[in-house]
Amino acid sequence: MTALTLSTAGAASLRADALVVGVAKAADGGKGLVVAPGAEAVDSAFDGKLAAVLETLGASGAEGEVTKAPSPGGLKAPLVLAVGLGRTPGKDETYDTEVLRRAAGSAARALTGVKKAGFALPVEATEDVAAVAEGALLGAYAFTAYQEQGKDAKGPLAEVVLLGAKPRDKAAKAAAERALAVTEELNRARDLINTPPNDLTPEAFAAVATAAGKENGLKVQVLDEKALAKGGYGGILGVGAGSQNPPRLVRLAYTHPDAKKSLALIGKGITYDSGGISLKPAGHNETMKCDMSGAAAVFAAVVAVARLGLPVNVTGWLALAENMPSGSATRPGDVLRMYSGKTVEVLNTDAEGRLVLADALTRASEENPDAIVDVATLTGAMVLALGNRTFGIMANDDAFRTAIHEIAEEVGEQSWPMPLPAELRKGMDSPTADIANMGERMGGGLVAGLFLKEFVGEGITWAHLDIAGPAFNESGPYGYTPKGGTGSAVRTLVRLAERVAEGDLG
Repeated sequence: MTALTLSTAGAASLRADALVVGVAKAADGGKGLVVAPGAEAVDSAFDGKLAAVLETLGASGAEGEVTKAPSPGGLKAPLVLAVGLGRTPGKDETYDTEVLRRAAGSAARALTGVKKAGFALPVEATEDVAAVAEGALLGAYAFTAYQEQGKDAKGPLAEVVLLGAKPRDKAAKAAAERALAVTEELNRARDLINTPPNDLTPEAFAAVATAAGKENGLKVQVLDEKALAKGGYGGILGVGAGSQNPPRLVRLAYTHPDAKKSLALIGKGITYDSGGISLKPAGHNETMKCDMSGAAAVFAAVVAVARLGLPVNVTGWLALAENMPSGSATRPGDVLRMYSGKTVEVLNTDAEGRLVLADALTRASEENPDAIVDVATLTGAMVLALGNRTFGIMANDDAFRTAIHEIAEEVGEQSWPMPLPAELRKGMDSPTADIANMGERMGGGLVAGLFLKEFVGEGITWAHLDIAGPAFNESGPYGYTPKGGTGSAVRTLVRLAERVAEGDLG
């Protein structure tokens, strides 16, 4: 786990293995590089020629570009790493926090195997401190649990030292402490997403959540297959019916004595999705361990909220099941009686996420929270619509949908508001049951949202985040985003809880 400290030391005097500085393209289309604020002492050690040296080495200042140079005399650190920040801000402008976050992440990734690095990036405001800290800690992530670690193995950057932010500045210290709590839990979500499904069964996930809950003062309740059957959770049981690993519904409750609002978070937790009887074809099932990313995000967010001690009541619901084909599996054409009492005709067993979420939505609604947000890798249709880096937001309240979109943008998560067209509901009419789990093919992500809406309690504000695109990165790493599990939506959920605690959302 990467350590984080704030230091009053100057960049020149810091004893570290590397110094990270920012460089940018000259303003107004000018030629050459500009050394970003925070790196003045480093530039002086190069006799004011740091930009020229970096240009000689091929640096352009492009966002995320990394260039390494040996240190001259006058610096305690033997290596200088320059990371590109893109365009130099104009007059009365500052560097965007997401640019800083991604730059810090790129630098941290490039420093694999390094023990200690000082980050001398622009930190003019508290938000900048938070962004650099988050980016560095997220960029220093590595999942190595299943790899042999020989004596020559290089682990992630071990310690991040933030320069330019005073440790005695209460706001800066609080920002750093928040960044550490959120990123540690987000990285724990990444670990869960990356864990092979033969080890992360619904029971194993529930055990991890139980242990973390007790460690952080949460009230934890786990419904096993017997309790689910007794309670009538037909959706969760129907999805898990084909697996030898039975399903679980986990409730994680955080309460605060000063809380005036309550928030329920629900995560889809399909620990492996084969598609069931409606089997996925080859090429579409190799990464389906990630189908529990929504539950991982909710779990991480609730624990982070508890660590931050926010004055808001937050309950997390993890709907955990493994979707497998077998003689006991739910078949296309079967009808399930859900926890709500509604019946659902299952036309496609690979549309299983909405079934487990539906039961959890109904159960969460019984506690009458002020708002419910569910998070799920729900539909390939959303990936087709928004690509691999943007999640969709649907809601039964336009203002709430807008607020979540703005929060996501604030924390650096790409998202887009999506509609719930009423005319698509008719496509889910069933001649046999109250509703079918499939509707029109076109607009499939919106159809899934409309299905979920049917199970939200009357009068409760609700939003649905379809993170199917950004939850699992199958391409190369970029910025602070690794290959594999990303922890998508964790930062949005934590910031949402903060906004609710601050009374900003009604």
